[in-house]
Amino acid sequence: MATVHIDRLLETCIRLDASDIHLHVGRPPVLRLSGRLRSLETKVLEPEDTVALMKSITPERNQQEFQEEGGTDFGFAFGDKGRFRVAVFRAKGNVSIVLRLIPSRILTFEEIGLPPIVKALCRRPRGLFLVTGPTGSGKTTTLATMLDYINRNFDRHIITIEDPIEYYHPHHKSVFTQREVGVDVPSFAEALRRALRQDPDVILVGEMRDLETMESAIRAAETGHLVFATLHTTGAQGTINRIIDAFPVAQQEQIRVQLSTTLIAVLSQVLLPRMGTSGRLAAYEFLLTTPAICNLIRENKTYRIDSSIQTGKKFGMQLLDEHLWRLYDQGLVAGEECLEKARFPAEFQAKMDAKARGQAGAGGLMAKPDQLADQQQKEDEDEKK
Repeated sequence: MATVHIDRLLETCIRLDASDIHLHVGRPPVLRLSGRLRSLETKVLEPEDTVALMKSITPERNQQEFQEEGGTDFGFAFGDKGRFRVAVFRAKGNVSIVLRLIPSRILTFEEIGLPPIVKALCRRPRGLFLVTGPTGSGKTTTLATMLDYINRNFDRHIITIEDPIEYYHPHHKSVFTQREVGVDVPSFAEALRRALRQDPDVILVGEMRDLETMESAIRAAETGHLVFATLHTTGAQGTINRIIDAFPVAQQEQIRVQLSTTLIAVLSQVLLPRMGTSGRLAAYEFLLTTPAICNLIRENKTYRIDSSIQTGKKFGMQLLDEHLWRLYDQGLVAGEECLEKARFPAEFQAKMDAKARGQAGAGGLMAKPDQLADQQQKEDEDEKK
């Protein structure tokens, strides 16, 4: 019965194009549709229901990990209809399950609205390309698009280190090696160490979740590989600070120098429900490391990065709030959704109010550059004292 039940749930998720299924004791199954949670009109789940559902899809190895650790993650294919990433965990002593639907088709650059310059960056022979954003912001989808582009157009050896493997990539023009943490290799850091001996051109680090992995990823980029990695950070400036702050103080100056020479771009993204229809849209902040930005990283002046992104529009750079404003101004997303995701919600609200009064918010983003310039001037003066 549990198998039939899970099959029906998975089919419903795919048919409605939901992104996630939540299975918790005490309420019916819940789907996430266009970013919103919606309960299905079925029975309220009992403890034995979630146990049976868990056993129907969880491999033996993961069931053992769940018993020992209280949680496990894995991926599985639902025939040829789709793949799911699964998290099984305990909550109030009961089994809970969250399944994320991984789209069966890899999207194109145009479909997900990536800045055109990203294609050119995928041709780079070396460097570190960071894709950042909160959980569920589409980082995996964006990276799959970029790796698929390399796979189809260039002869490279691509190695991915994932936990778990989500999109399956066949070999096209490139040789594509996908390794799963916990199945093929014990940890991200260990997989990275070994990857350097496997003649890679391109390496994807599914998540830079500890200091050792960050060090290994930066070293791999330094030694002549194109490295893609993800972080759960918002904004380019915050991402760079997060990496530097992860290191002991004694190492931070060296890491600033290494980052300034290896980092090629930071793409920070959020997902918003599309207004008036189903589906979601991505909004991006995009930083391309120009010589000026490399200097800011090296000299510990990351507070100037937002301002440099604004003046770097000719390189395809943009701040997150500027992209959010364009989507709002075009009527594609609701104002309250933008406010939730904006880095500077008060300024965003002021611009929305001005638009409502018919003042159309002229110029750049809500006088933020002036505030940034004042902050820079003050910090420079403090430095001289």
